[in-house]
Amino acid sequence: MGKRVGIEVSLAVAEAVKMANVDCIAAYPITPQTHIVEHLSELVADGHLDAEFIPVESEHSAMSVCIGTQAVGARTFTSTSAQGLALMHELLFIASSMRFPIVMAVVNRALSAPLNIWNDHSDIMASRDCGWIQIFVDNGQQAYDQTICAFRIGEDRRVLLPVAINIDGFSLSHVVEAVEFLSQEEVNRFLPPYQPLYRMHPDQPVTMGAFAMPELYMETKKAHNVALCNSLPIIKEVWAEWQELTGRAYAPLEEYCLADAEIGILAAGSICEVVMEAVDRLRSQGKKVGLLKLRLWRPFPFPELRQMTLGLKKLVVIDRALSTGGPGGPVFSEIRSALYDQEKHPQVFGFIAGLGGRDVPPEQIMAAVDSVMHGVERKEEYYLLGVRERG
Repeated sequence: MGKRVGIEVSLAVAEAVKMANVDCIAAYPITPQTHIVEHLSELVADGHLDAEFIPVESEHSAMSVCIGTQAVGARTFTSTSAQGLALMHELLFIASSMRFPIVMAVVNRALSAPLNIWNDHSDIMASRDCGWIQIFVDNGQQAYDQTICAFRIGEDRRVLLPVAINIDGFSLSHVVEAVEFLSQEEVNRFLPPYQPLYRMHPDQPVTMGAFAMPELYMETKKAHNVALCNSLPIIKEVWAEWQELTGRAYAPLEEYCLADAEIGILAAGSICEVVMEAVDRLRSQGKKVGLLKLRLWRPFPFPELRQMTLGLKKLVVIDRALSTGGPGGPVFSEIRSALYDQEKHPQVFGFIAGLGGRDVPPEQIMAAVDSVMHGVERKEEYYLLGVRERG
Protein backbone atom coordinates (compact mmCIF):
# COMPACT_ATOMS: atom_id res chain seq x y z
CA MET A 1 0.00 0.00 0.00
CA GLY A 2 1.42 3.38 -1.01
CA LYS A 3 1.57 6.59 0.99
CA ARG A 4 -1.80 8.37 0.96
CA VAL A 5 -1.70 12.17 1.31
CA GLY A 6 -3.98 15.15 0.81
CA ILE A 7 -2.50 17.31 -1.92
CA GLU A 8 -3.50 19.80 -4.58
CA VAL A 9 -3.86 17.87 -7.85
CA SER A 10 -1.46 20.17 -9.74
CA LEU A 11 1.22 19.46 -7.13
CA ALA A 12 0.52 15.72 -7.35
CA VAL A 13 1.19 15.90 -11.09
CA ALA A 14 4.46 17.74 -10.45
CA GLU A 15 5.47 15.09 -7.91
CA ALA A 16 4.71 12.38 -10.48
CA VAL A 17 7.00 14.16 -12.95
CA LYS A 18 9.73 14.28 -10.30
CA MET A 19 9.34 10.56 -9.62
CA ALA A 20 9.65 9.94 -13.37
CA ASN A 21 13.19 11.37 -13.14
CA VAL A 22 12.76 13.79 -16.03
CA ASP A 23 15.83 15.42 -17.54
CA CYS A 24 14.24 18.63 -18.76
CA ILE A 25 11.19 20.80 -18.09
CA ALA A 26 10.38 23.68 -20.44
CA ALA A 27 7.81 26.00 -18.93
CA TYR A 28 5.80 29.14 -19.47
CA PRO A 29 3.11 30.22 -16.97
CA ILE A 30 -0.55 30.25 -17.97
CA THR A 31 -3.60 29.85 -15.76
CA PRO A 32 -4.64 27.26 -14.62
CA GLN A 33 -1.57 25.06 -15.25
CA THR A 34 1.00 27.30 -13.56
CA HIS A 35 1.06 25.48 -10.21
CA ILE A 36 2.45 22.37 -11.91
CA VAL A 37 5.55 24.05 -13.31
CA GLU A 38 5.93 26.38 -10.31
CA HIS A 39 6.24 23.35 -8.05
CA LEU A 40 8.64 21.67 -10.46
CA SER A 41 10.84 24.80 -10.46
CA GLU A 42 10.92 24.61 -6.65
CA LEU A 43 11.85 20.92 -6.73
CA VAL A 44 14.72 21.65 -9.12
CA ALA A 45 15.90 24.75 -7.23
CA ASP A 46 15.83 22.90 -3.89
CA GLY A 47 17.81 19.96 -5.26
CA HIS A 48 14.99 17.41 -5.06
CA LEU A 49 15.03 16.88 -8.83
CA ASP A 50 18.17 16.72 -10.95
CA ALA A 51 16.82 18.29 -14.13
CA GLU A 52 17.16 21.33 -16.34
CA PHE A 53 14.32 23.78 -15.75
CA ILE A 54 14.12 26.11 -18.75
CA PRO A 55 11.85 29.15 -18.42
CA VAL A 56 10.93 30.36 -21.90
CA GLU A 57 9.22 33.38 -23.42
CA SER A 58 6.09 31.62 -24.73
CA GLU A 59 4.37 28.28 -25.10
CA HIS A 60 5.55 28.15 -28.70
CA SER A 61 9.09 28.34 -27.34
CA ALA A 62 8.31 25.76 -24.64
CA MET A 63 7.37 23.13 -27.20
CA SER A 64 10.32 24.13 -29.39
CA VAL A 65 12.64 23.48 -26.45
CA CYS A 66 10.93 20.15 -25.75
CA ILE A 67 11.52 19.07 -29.34
CA GLY A 68 15.17 20.03 -29.05
CA THR A 69 15.76 18.27 -25.74
CA GLN A 70 14.01 15.14 -26.97
CA ALA A 71 16.15 15.20 -30.10
CA VAL A 72 19.27 14.82 -27.95
CA GLY A 73 17.69 12.05 -25.88
CA ALA A 74 16.38 13.79 -22.76
CA ARG A 75 13.21 12.72 -20.95
CA THR A 76 11.09 15.86 -21.28
CA PHE A 77 7.94 17.37 -19.73
CA THR A 78 5.89 20.50 -20.21
CA SER A 79 2.45 21.79 -19.31
CA THR A 80 -0.01 24.30 -20.74
CA SER A 81 -3.62 25.44 -21.07
CA ALA A 82 -5.98 27.04 -23.57
CA GLN A 83 -4.29 29.87 -25.52
CA GLY A 84 -0.94 28.35 -24.64
CA LEU A 85 -1.87 25.08 -26.33
CA ALA A 86 -3.17 27.06 -29.29
CA LEU A 87 0.13 28.95 -29.52
CA MET A 88 1.97 25.60 -29.53
CA HIS A 89 -0.25 24.28 -32.30
CA GLU A 90 2.24 24.13 -35.18
CA LEU A 91 4.87 22.48 -32.96
CA LEU A 92 2.46 19.75 -31.77
CA PHE A 93 2.46 18.25 -35.25
CA ILE A 94 6.25 18.39 -35.47
CA ALA A 95 6.71 16.68 -32.09
CA SER A 96 4.43 13.79 -33.00
CA SER A 97 5.60 13.40 -36.61
CA MET A 98 9.21 13.23 -35.40
CA ARG A 99 8.13 10.57 -32.89
CA PHE A 100 9.36 12.40 -29.77
CA PRO A 101 7.75 10.99 -26.57
CA ILE A 102 7.24 14.31 -24.80
CA VAL A 103 4.75 14.22 -21.92
CA MET A 104 2.50 17.25 -21.49
CA ALA A 105 -0.16 18.04 -18.92
CA VAL A 106 -2.96 19.98 -20.61
CA VAL A 107 -4.93 21.68 -17.85
CA ASN A 108 -8.06 22.16 -19.89
CA ARG A 109 -9.46 25.68 -20.16
CA ALA A 110 -11.84 27.53 -22.46
CA LEU A 111 -10.41 29.37 -25.46
CA SER A 112 -10.88 33.12 -25.80
CA ALA A 113 -12.77 35.24 -26.83
CA PRO A 114 -14.39 36.33 -24.62
CA LEU A 115 -11.53 35.90 -22.14
CA ASN A 116 -12.30 32.99 -19.86
CA ILE A 117 -9.94 31.12 -17.53
CA TRP A 118 -12.33 28.34 -16.48
CA ASN A 119 -12.69 24.79 -17.65
CA ASP A 120 -14.02 23.20 -20.76
CA HIS A 121 -12.39 21.02 -23.44
CA SER A 122 -12.21 23.48 -26.32
CA ASP A 123 -8.41 23.68 -26.12
CA ILE A 124 -7.64 19.98 -26.58
CA MET A 125 -10.48 19.47 -29.06
CA ALA A 126 -8.93 22.14 -31.28
CA SER A 127 -5.77 19.99 -31.21
CA ARG A 128 -7.40 16.58 -31.46
CA ASP A 129 -5.75 15.71 -34.80
CA CYS A 130 -2.18 16.66 -33.88
CA GLY A 131 -1.00 13.05 -33.70
CA TRP A 132 -0.50 12.83 -29.91
CA ILE A 133 -1.79 10.11 -27.64
CA GLN A 134 -4.49 11.88 -25.60
CA ILE A 135 -5.80 10.69 -22.22
CA PHE A 136 -8.51 12.16 -19.95
CA VAL A 137 -8.56 11.84 -16.15
CA ASP A 138 -11.42 12.24 -13.66
CA ASN A 139 -9.63 12.90 -10.38
CA GLY A 140 -6.29 13.52 -8.69
CA GLN A 141 -5.31 9.88 -8.30
CA GLN A 142 -5.79 9.34 -12.01
CA ALA A 143 -3.80 12.49 -12.83
CA TYR A 144 -0.86 11.18 -10.77
CA ASP A 145 -1.11 7.66 -12.19
CA GLN A 146 -1.46 8.66 -15.82
CA THR A 147 1.45 11.11 -15.67
CA ILE A 148 3.81 8.28 -14.74
CA CYS A 149 2.17 5.88 -17.20
CA ALA A 150 2.50 8.47 -19.98
CA PHE A 151 6.30 8.31 -19.90
CA ARG A 152 6.23 4.52 -20.00
CA ILE A 153 3.74 4.49 -22.89
CA GLY A 154 5.33 7.19 -25.03
CA GLU A 155 8.90 5.92 -24.62
CA ASP A 156 8.08 2.32 -25.51
CA ARG A 157 10.07 1.49 -28.66
CA ARG A 158 6.83 0.18 -30.22
CA VAL A 159 5.18 3.59 -29.68
CA LEU A 160 7.58 6.58 -29.58
CA LEU A 161 4.87 9.22 -29.56
CA PRO A 162 4.11 12.24 -27.35
CA VAL A 163 1.35 11.94 -24.74
CA ALA A 164 -1.07 14.61 -23.46
CA ILE A 165 -2.80 14.13 -20.11
CA ASN A 166 -6.01 16.19 -19.96
CA ILE A 167 -6.80 17.55 -16.50
CA ASP A 168 -9.83 19.80 -16.01
CA GLY A 169 -8.78 23.30 -14.98
CA PHE A 170 -9.62 24.55 -11.45
CA SER A 171 -12.43 22.03 -10.86
CA LEU A 172 -9.72 19.36 -10.72
CA SER A 173 -6.30 21.01 -11.00
CA HIS A 174 -6.73 23.29 -7.98
CA VAL A 175 -8.61 21.05 -5.56
CA VAL A 176 -7.03 19.08 -2.72
CA GLU A 177 -7.69 15.35 -2.99
CA ALA A 178 -6.41 12.16 -1.38
CA VAL A 179 -3.72 10.70 -3.62
CA GLU A 180 -1.81 7.48 -3.01
CA PHE A 181 1.87 7.88 -3.90
CA LEU A 182 4.18 5.07 -4.89
CA SER A 183 7.69 4.84 -3.51
CA GLN A 184 10.53 5.99 -5.75
CA GLU A 185 11.77 2.41 -5.91
CA GLU A 186 8.39 1.21 -7.23
CA VAL A 187 8.33 3.93 -9.89
CA ASN A 188 11.90 3.10 -10.91
CA ARG A 189 10.96 -0.55 -11.46
CA PHE A 190 7.91 0.44 -13.51
CA LEU A 191 9.64 3.21 -15.50
CA PRO A 192 13.18 2.37 -16.59
CA PRO A 193 15.63 5.06 -17.77
CA TYR A 194 14.80 6.51 -21.17
CA GLN A 195 16.72 4.91 -24.03
CA PRO A 196 15.99 6.87 -27.23
CA LEU A 197 16.13 5.02 -30.52
CA TYR A 198 17.98 7.93 -32.16
CA ARG A 199 19.57 11.04 -30.76
CA MET A 200 21.44 14.01 -32.17
CA HIS A 201 25.12 13.75 -31.36
CA PRO A 202 28.15 15.24 -33.12
CA ASP A 203 29.93 11.87 -33.13
CA GLN A 204 26.99 10.07 -34.76
CA PRO A 205 25.23 12.49 -37.13
CA VAL A 206 21.57 11.87 -37.99
CA THR A 207 19.00 13.78 -39.99
CA MET A 208 15.74 14.70 -38.24
CA GLY A 209 12.71 16.44 -39.70
CA ALA A 210 14.01 16.47 -43.25
CA PHE A 211 12.21 17.98 -46.24
CA ALA A 212 9.74 15.60 -47.94
CA MET A 213 8.60 15.91 -51.52
CA PRO A 214 5.03 14.90 -52.47
CA GLU A 215 6.42 11.50 -53.50
CA LEU A 216 7.18 10.77 -49.83
CA TYR A 217 4.86 12.93 -47.71
CA MET A 218 1.74 10.73 -47.90
CA GLU A 219 3.71 7.65 -46.89
CA THR A 220 5.14 9.43 -43.85
CA LYS A 221 1.66 10.53 -42.79
CA LYS A 222 0.36 6.99 -43.16
CA ALA A 223 3.27 5.65 -41.11
CA HIS A 224 2.52 8.21 -38.39
CA ASN A 225 -1.17 7.25 -38.32
CA VAL A 226 -0.37 3.54 -38.24
CA ALA A 227 1.99 4.13 -35.32
CA LEU A 228 -0.67 6.03 -33.38
CA CYS A 229 -3.36 3.42 -34.05
CA ASN A 230 -0.97 0.59 -33.18
CA SER A 231 -0.20 2.17 -29.81
CA LEU A 232 -3.59 1.05 -28.45
CA PRO A 233 -2.53 -2.48 -27.38
CA ILE A 234 0.67 -1.13 -25.81
CA ILE A 235 -1.32 1.46 -23.83
CA LYS A 236 -3.55 -1.35 -22.53
CA GLU A 237 -0.48 -3.43 -21.74
CA VAL A 238 1.09 -0.63 -19.69
CA TRP A 239 -2.18 -0.04 -17.83
CA ALA A 240 -2.38 -3.77 -17.03
CA GLU A 241 1.11 -3.58 -15.50
CA TRP A 242 0.08 -0.51 -13.52
CA GLN A 243 -2.93 -2.39 -12.18
CA GLU A 244 -0.67 -5.26 -11.10
CA LEU A 245 1.57 -2.77 -9.31
CA THR A 246 -1.09 -0.56 -7.69
CA GLY A 247 -4.44 -2.36 -7.93
CA ARG A 248 -5.85 0.57 -9.93
CA ALA A 249 -7.34 -0.45 -13.27
CA TYR A 250 -7.60 1.68 -16.40
CA ALA A 251 -9.09 1.03 -19.83
CA PRO A 252 -9.71 3.06 -23.00
CA LEU A 253 -13.41 3.10 -22.08
CA GLU A 254 -14.56 2.43 -18.53
CA GLU A 255 -18.07 1.58 -17.41
CA TYR A 256 -20.23 2.37 -14.41
CA CYS A 257 -23.57 0.59 -13.94
CA LEU A 258 -23.58 -0.31 -17.63
CA ALA A 259 -24.15 -4.09 -17.49
CA ASP A 260 -27.97 -3.96 -17.65
CA ALA A 261 -28.35 -0.36 -18.85
CA GLU A 262 -30.72 0.60 -21.65
CA ILE A 263 -29.47 4.20 -21.82
CA GLY A 264 -25.79 5.07 -21.64
CA ILE A 265 -24.13 8.41 -20.96
CA LEU A 266 -20.69 8.97 -22.47
CA ALA A 267 -18.47 11.70 -21.03
CA ALA A 268 -14.81 12.56 -20.41
CA GLY A 269 -12.95 14.26 -17.58
CA SER A 270 -14.03 15.25 -14.09
CA ILE A 271 -17.65 15.66 -15.17
CA CYS A 272 -17.78 11.86 -15.06
CA GLU A 273 -18.06 12.03 -11.28
CA VAL A 274 -21.11 14.31 -11.64
CA VAL A 275 -22.56 11.86 -14.15
CA MET A 276 -22.02 9.00 -11.68
CA GLU A 277 -24.15 10.91 -9.15
CA ALA A 278 -26.83 11.41 -11.82
CA VAL A 279 -26.72 7.70 -12.69
CA ASP A 280 -27.15 6.77 -9.02
CA ARG A 281 -30.21 9.02 -8.70
CA LEU A 282 -31.73 7.73 -11.94
CA ARG A 283 -31.13 4.17 -10.79
CA SER A 284 -32.92 4.92 -7.53
CA GLN A 285 -35.92 5.87 -9.69
CA GLY A 286 -35.80 2.47 -11.40
CA LYS A 287 -34.27 3.77 -14.65
CA LYS A 288 -31.65 1.57 -16.30
CA VAL A 289 -28.91 4.10 -16.98
CA GLY A 290 -25.13 3.68 -17.02
CA LEU A 291 -21.96 5.62 -17.74
CA LEU A 292 -19.19 5.16 -20.29
CA LYS A 293 -16.05 7.10 -19.34
CA LEU A 294 -13.91 8.06 -22.31
CA ARG A 295 -10.39 7.64 -20.97
CA LEU A 296 -8.50 7.41 -24.28
CA TRP A 297 -9.36 10.05 -26.88
CA ARG A 298 -6.49 9.29 -29.25
CA PRO A 299 -6.02 6.67 -30.55
CA PHE A 300 -9.79 6.32 -30.49
CA PRO A 301 -10.94 2.95 -29.09
CA PHE A 302 -13.37 1.95 -31.86
CA PRO A 303 -13.59 -1.80 -31.02
CA GLU A 304 -14.26 -1.15 -27.33
CA LEU A 305 -16.93 1.45 -28.10
CA ARG A 306 -18.81 -0.84 -30.48
CA GLN A 307 -18.66 -3.78 -28.09
CA MET A 308 -19.65 -1.85 -24.96
CA THR A 309 -22.66 -0.15 -26.58
CA LEU A 310 -24.20 -3.32 -28.04
CA GLY A 311 -26.82 -3.66 -25.30
CA LEU A 312 -27.84 0.00 -25.25
CA LYS A 313 -30.94 1.43 -26.88
CA LYS A 314 -29.83 5.05 -26.61
CA LEU A 315 -26.55 6.81 -25.93
CA VAL A 316 -26.31 10.35 -24.54
CA VAL A 317 -22.97 12.04 -25.33
CA ILE A 318 -21.95 14.95 -23.11
CA ASP A 319 -19.39 17.23 -24.77
CA ARG A 320 -17.44 20.02 -23.07
CA ALA A 321 -16.66 21.76 -26.36
CA LEU A 322 -18.65 23.14 -29.28
CA SER A 323 -17.64 22.36 -32.86
CA THR A 324 -18.70 25.79 -34.11
CA GLY A 325 -20.77 25.55 -37.28
CA GLY A 326 -20.61 21.76 -37.14
CA PRO A 327 -22.83 18.97 -35.84
CA GLY A 328 -22.46 19.83 -32.15
CA GLY A 329 -19.64 18.49 -30.03
CA PRO A 330 -16.47 16.80 -31.32
CA VAL A 331 -16.99 13.67 -29.22
CA PHE A 332 -20.63 13.38 -30.29
CA SER A 333 -19.79 13.56 -33.99
CA GLU A 334 -17.01 11.00 -33.54
CA ILE A 335 -19.21 8.58 -31.60
CA ARG A 336 -22.07 8.85 -34.06
CA SER A 337 -19.69 8.29 -36.95
CA ALA A 338 -18.13 5.26 -35.26
CA LEU A 339 -21.53 3.59 -34.72
CA TYR A 340 -23.59 4.55 -37.75
CA ASP A 341 -22.81 1.50 -39.90
CA GLN A 342 -23.06 -1.06 -37.11
CA GLU A 343 -25.91 -3.53 -37.46
CA LYS A 344 -26.87 -3.11 -33.81
CA HIS A 345 -26.14 0.22 -32.26
CA PRO A 346 -27.86 2.72 -29.98
CA GLN A 347 -29.42 5.94 -31.17
CA VAL A 348 -26.92 8.69 -30.36
CA PHE A 349 -27.93 12.05 -28.86
CA GLY A 350 -25.62 15.04 -28.46
CA PHE A 351 -25.55 17.50 -25.56
CA ILE A 352 -23.01 20.20 -24.71
CA ALA A 353 -22.48 21.24 -21.11
CA GLY A 354 -20.27 23.40 -18.94
CA LEU A 355 -18.70 25.68 -21.53
CA GLY A 356 -16.41 28.26 -19.95
CA GLY A 357 -16.73 26.61 -16.55
CA ARG A 358 -20.54 26.83 -16.33
CA ASP A 359 -21.74 24.63 -13.46
CA VAL A 360 -23.21 21.26 -14.46
CA PRO A 361 -25.31 19.88 -11.60
CA PRO A 362 -26.54 16.27 -11.70
CA GLU A 363 -30.05 17.56 -12.38
CA GLN A 364 -28.95 18.79 -15.83
CA ILE A 365 -27.62 15.38 -16.75
CA MET A 366 -30.81 13.75 -15.46
CA ALA A 367 -32.95 16.15 -17.51
CA ALA A 368 -30.98 15.28 -20.66
CA VAL A 369 -31.52 11.57 -20.03
CA ASP A 370 -35.23 12.07 -19.30
CA SER A 371 -35.71 13.98 -22.55
CA VAL A 372 -34.14 11.10 -24.47
CA MET A 373 -35.97 8.44 -22.48
CA HIS A 374 -39.39 10.01 -23.05
CA GLY A 375 -38.84 10.66 -26.74
CA VAL A 376 -39.09 14.46 -26.58
CA GLU A 377 -39.15 15.80 -30.14
CA ARG A 378 -35.71 17.03 -31.10
CA LYS A 379 -35.67 20.09 -33.32
CA GLU A 380 -31.89 20.51 -33.28
CA GLU A 381 -28.90 18.28 -34.00
CA TYR A 382 -27.67 18.88 -30.44
CA TYR A 383 -28.59 20.87 -27.34
CA LEU A 384 -26.65 23.07 -24.92
CA LEU A 385 -27.52 22.21 -21.34
CA GLY A 386 -28.28 25.13 -19.06
CA VAL A 387 -27.89 27.83 -21.69
CA ARG A 388 -30.11 30.92 -21.28
CA GLU A 389 -32.15 31.53 -24.44
CA ARG A 390 -33.12 35.03 -25.56
CA GLY A 391 -36.72 35.92 -24.87
